[in-house]
Amino acid sequence: MFRLQKDSTYLMPAHFGGNPFDTSYRARQKATMLAMTFETERAELERYIPEELELLAPEVQVAFNQLTEINWLAGGHYNLLNVSAPVRFNGKKDHVDSAYPLVIWENRTAPILTGREQTGVPKIFADIEDLHVFRPHYATSISYEGNTFLSMQFEAERQMTGNELEQAKRQFRQLDLIGWRYIPKVGAPGADLSQFIYFPQWIEVENVSEGKGTLEWTELSVMQNPRQYQIIKALAALPVKKMARSAMVEGEVVLDTSQARVLA
Repeated sequence: MFRLQKDSTYLMPAHFGGNPFDTSYRARQKATMLAMTFETERAELERYIPEELELLAPEVQVAFNQLTEINWLAGGHYNLLNVSAPVRFNGKKDHVDSAYPLVIWENRTAPILTGREQTGVPKIFADIEDLHVFRPHYATSISYEGNTFLSMQFEAERQMTGNELEQAKRQFRQLDLIGWRYIPKVGAPGADLSQFIYFPQWIEVENVSEGKGTLEWTELSVMQNPRQYQIIKALAALPVKKMARSAMVEGEVVLDTSQARVLA
């Protein structure tokens, strides 16, 4: 009969086997990131921040990532869109400042399942276009079953060099997340598991270009997207008071999954 091994980690279905837990292993992938940050109304944004967290600034970052040469996918690739806000976790033991993802859309099943089960990252599926490049213009769109709900446009104005690039490398390096692993009860309201998880990750930056970015949300109906329409509606309703920064970053993203931990 199948038996779980104490020194291994498993994903469902566990009975086909797991992998030995290796603290030295890191997931690596080449990344082209298009990141746009805007200022919004604090009260509106706080409606989606759990009470265990503190919103550090009324800012939202919308970041598209085109990931390639992924070691844990044998050189495969996928795209994601991360919508996050800066928060602080103030627990009895842990005090952590990090990004809190409101939602992450991805276009491949494997990273969705691992991120949700292991680190509580709120990943859901969407079709995400590869970056369209017609220099200095860049664009992508995110859709569900043929219905586009977000378009991103970026016009590069200049590529950073010298000391400015070195400073930008430090600013963009940290990509740490605080995930909320929420597992509902079976056949009853409430949760069987509800915990916040610190997930360390970073990007080893190679190039940074600044420019002008635009975001265009399109609300979908229940018929067009029955399980996500309320998420899209909430994000589209956040006021954009000011576009704070838009940049394209190229480098290698490193995920230190073995160092993720439950916050207390």
